Amino acid sequence: MNFDRNTVLGFTLLAVLFFLYFYFNSQEQAAFQKDKAIKDSIANALKPKVDSATARIDSIRIDSQQHVTKAGEFVNAAIGKEELVIAENSVFKIAFTNKGGQPKYVELKKFKNSLDNQYVKLAATKFNNLSYQINTGENKSTETSDLFFSNGKVEAGPNGSQLVTFQLNTGDSALSASAITHQYIIYPDDYNIDLNINLAQPAKFLSQGKMNLTWQYEVVQQEKDMNFEKQNTQIGYIEDNDFDYYTISRKSHVSFNKDVKWIGVRQRFFNAYLSAKNNFTGGEMNWVLPSDSSLHSIVKSTATMQLKVGSNQIPLNIYYGPADYNILKKYDNGYSKLVNLGQGMYAFVRPLNQYVIIPIFNFFKTLNLGFGIIILLLTFFIRLVISPLTYSSYLSGSKMKVLRPEIAQLKAKYGDDQQAMSMEQMKLFREAGVNPLGGCIPALLQIPIFFALYSFFNASLDLRGAEFLWANDLSAFDDPIKFRFHIPLLGSHLSLFTVTATLTSLLITIYGMSMSPDQSNPMMKYMPYIFPFFMLFFFNNMPSALTWYYTVSNLVTLGLQFVIQNYIIDHNKILAKIQETRKKPKAKSKWQERLEQMQSTQKDLQERQQKIKNKK
Repeated sequence: MNFDRNTVLGFTLLAVLFFLYFYFNSQEQAAFQKDKAIKDSIANALKPKVDSATARIDSIRIDSQQHVTKAGEFVNAAIGKEELVIAENSVFKIAFTNKGGQPKYVELKKFKNSLDNQYVKLAATKFNNLSYQINTGENKSTETSDLFFSNGKVEAGPNGSQLVTFQLNTGDSALSASAITHQYIIYPDDYNIDLNINLAQPAKFLSQGKMNLTWQYEVVQQEKDMNFEKQNTQIGYIEDNDFDYYTISRKSHVSFNKDVKWIGVRQRFFNAYLSAKNNFTGGEMNWVLPSDSSLHSIVKSTATMQLKVGSNQIPLNIYYGPADYNILKKYDNGYSKLVNLGQGMYAFVRPLNQYVIIPIFNFFKTLNLGFGIIILLLTFFIRLVISPLTYSSYLSGSKMKVLRPEIAQLKAKYGDDQQAMSMEQMKLFREAGVNPLGGCIPALLQIPIFFALYSFFNASLDLRGAEFLWANDLSAFDDPIKFRFHIPLLGSHLSLFTVTATLTSLLITIYGMSMSPDQSNPMMKYMPYIFPFFMLFFFNNMPSALTWYYTVSNLVTLGLQFVIQNYIIDHNKILAKIQETRKKPKAKSKWQERLEQMQSTQKDLQERQQKIKNKK
C-alpha cells in the first residue's frame, strides 16, 4: 500500500466517523423533537377552552390568596417589593434579589456575547430560580423563592472576600429572630460562590430532616451559530464518584439514586454548576428545548435535588463562569470533566488533549503572538513529533513506486484474473522485502491527533473572539463569502479556510497519485480526487481554527513530500536494496502462509466453478 492509499484510507475513516456522528446525532434529535411535538399536541388538545383574559385575572387572584395562606408564620414575607443587592469582584458582577434571597443574574466582565456585544449574562431570565420548600405552619408549606427576605447587605469578609446576607424572619416584626439566613461568599478573582443556608430550627422547617432543593437554569444564546451552540450544550453530573453527561437533544430526563457531588449545565463556553459540600442524596433533572428559536433560548433545565440535613448549616456551592479547562481543573472536584476534550466515541483522545495538546498550547500562548500564529506553531510541533511516522510512510510509498514497472507487468500478464494477480503481487512484495501495509499505520495513528484537535478547537475558550486574517472568531466558522440563500448541507456561507483546506488536500492527492502505481479499479482511481470536496460540507460550519490547522498541516505535508521524495530518499539505493533483499532466503510468517493458502483455495474454487460452467 502506498502513500495515496494511506491518504484515501485516512480520509475515508474520517468521513465514516463524521458521517456516523452526524447521522446518529440527527436521528436522535429528530426522534426527540417528534416525541416532544406529539406530547405537546396531546396536552394542548386536552386543555379546556376558556376566555384567556378572565382566566388570567382569576388565576392571579387565586394564586395571591394561596400564596398568602401558604406563607403561614412567614405571612409578612409573602408580599413585598423586589430589591437588588449588587456585589462584584474582578471577574463578574452579581445581582442578588431579596425575593428568595438568591442570585438574579451574573454578568461576566471578561466576555461579551456575539449578538449585541454586551457582557455575557448568565442566569438572567425569569425562569432561573434557586429555592427549597419549608414548613410554615400546620399542614402548610411554601417555596423560599415566593418569600421576600430582609436585611440584604454586602459586607467585607476575610481575605478580601465579600459576604452577601439575607434573612427571613418569623413573627409580626422585622425585628424578630431570624429563622433562615442565606449567606453568599464571593472570593476575589474567582467565579465560585459559596452559599451557606442557616436554619434556626431544621426539624421544624424541613420534613423528615430532608431539604428538597430546586434549581432552575436557562441557557440563552451567546454565540452567532445557535445550532452549533445547541450541539455543544450538555447536562453533566458526578453520581457515586462517576462522571456522566447528556447532550440536551438526546435525552430530557435523568434520575439520581445515589450520592451526587454536583450537577451542571455546559453551554459550550460557559458553565453553571450547583454542588453540595456534603453531597446530594438523590434527585432528578429535567430539561426542555424551546420550540421557538427566535427567543434565543437554548434549553431550560430543572433540577430537584434532595439533601439530608444534620445540622443548622447547609453548605452549597455555585459556579457561574467560563467553561475553561485551565480554570475548572483547579477546583479539583471534577468540574473540568464537563469540558468536551473528547467524549463518547472520541473519549480516547481526551488524555491526548489534557497531557499534550493543552500544555503545548498554553506554552505557545505565553509568547503573545496571536492565536492564529499559535495554531501554526502547534501544527509545526505536532508534525515534528510525528515526522518519523511520516518518513516511514513516504519511504513505503517510494518502495512501491520502484516496484511499479513489475506490478504493471503482472497486470499485463494476468489481465482480469484478480486472484492470480493478488497472489503474484504478494509474492513480489515478500521477495522485495516490502510491507504493503507499511504506510497504513502512520496514517492511522494521525487520526487520533485530528480528533483530539477537533474536540480541543471546539472547546477552547481562548479562541472565542480571536481574530486572524479574515476570520473574526477562530472558535466559529469564517464567512467572508455569504449567500442570500441556503444550500443543503453547506449553509448560507462558504468558509474560506475550508476552501484552502480542500484545495491543499486536493494537491496532496494529485501529488500522491503521481507517485503511485496505476489503479485498475475506477473507484480507487477517482475517489481520491472526489473526497477532498467532501470537506466543503464536513467543515464549512466548523471552527475556523480547525480548518486553519488543516490548511497549515496540508501545506507542511506538501513541503515534506517534495523534500523527502526529491532530496532525502534515493530511489536508486532503494532499488538496489530491494534487489539485494530478493537474493536472501525468505521465511514466510504464519500470517503470510494463511493468506496464501486462503488465496490458493479461493483460486481453486473459482477454477472448478468455471469448469462446471463451461461443461454446461
